[in-house]
Amino acid sequence: MSGMWGNKLKISIFGESHGNAIGITIDGLPTGFEINMENILEEMSRRAPGKSKLSTARKESDKPEILSGFFEGKTTGTPLCAIIRNSDMHSKDYGKLKSVMRPGHADYSGNIRYNGFNDYRGGGHFSGRITAPLVFAGSICKQILESKDIYVTSHVKRIGKVEDKDFSEVKLNKDIISELRNEELPLLIKDNEEKMRNEILEAKKDGDSVGGIIECGIIGIQAGIGDPFFDSVESTLAHLLFSVPAVKGVEFGKGFEMASLRGSECNDEYYYDREEVKTYTNNNGGILGGITNGMPILFKTVIKPTPSIAKEQKSINISEKKDESLKIEGRHDPCIVQRAVPVIESVAAIGLLDLIL
Repeated sequence: MSGMWGNKLKISIFGESHGNAIGITIDGLPTGFEINMENILEEMSRRAPGKSKLSTARKESDKPEILSGFFEGKTTGTPLCAIIRNSDMHSKDYGKLKSVMRPGHADYSGNIRYNGFNDYRGGGHFSGRITAPLVFAGSICKQILESKDIYVTSHVKRIGKVEDKDFSEVKLNKDIISELRNEELPLLIKDNEEKMRNEILEAKKDGDSVGGIIECGIIGIQAGIGDPFFDSVESTLAHLLFSVPAVKGVEFGKGFEMASLRGSECNDEYYYDREEVKTYTNNNGGILGGITNGMPILFKTVIKPTPSIAKEQKSINISEKKDESLKIEGRHDPCIVQRAVPVIESVAAIGLLDLIL
């Protein structure tokens, strides 16, 4: 089934945007690991809607209820299952969308795939709402990784035309990671925050939306993790990253820029730092042959503009089999990049822990 993923660590997601609850089952967690619930709630809050003008007005507490696999504050080793109840649904806003397909959404492809039986309200199982359980699972995985001195972080590399600098331009450490985690718009160039906010609010004012790029960095990972070809670090992470709604592109290190460079400009030359092997540059994003080389893992993810916009668009009515104009109503994010930051970190942590286990 498409709702299941993993080898050593297995996850299974379930639920719909306007159903009673969404949730996840995690199998393969280490036994006896003490989970910091306060930390989980902080991570959930980073993704949660309704906190500012930059996101949808839908308000959800996103507090997970753990049903199994957790006893006296620690993992039992059996499957850990948690649900997140939905509460602030305006399902009436979606009545027309049973027949009229929203451009940029999975309405049409999902209708065809499931013979019209899919829950179309709020996007149903295709909704970004389903990423909340991924953040729950990812926050547990991040805690396990951090117990091994491995840290996952992200920043907003770009929103619209406003761009931040790369992780490769700074010395990525725990202090930077801690600082970025507490920001709604985590940036390396702090002066860009107002510009990015204006980019989002201008799109919202125009009845439109805007996309962007998230860069993720992972430090503390030792060399030798991953396998070539089908279980490479890149293929494992890319599989999970492309499972996140709205992700349309992934690159590691210099990525697509390598097409215009020569080998001498792409190669990462080695040196010894006492007993530790390092490279002068990190153009390959810490991965060679699908295996970590000990340098920070660096990758970027492209998030498309939110497809639900207030502007009138051309569409089709599949019940009446005719062309029809559509103006989408309801509550929607003018930009989902900032809310996607903890989601990208979470799936990266899930994938990395699976490789390490």
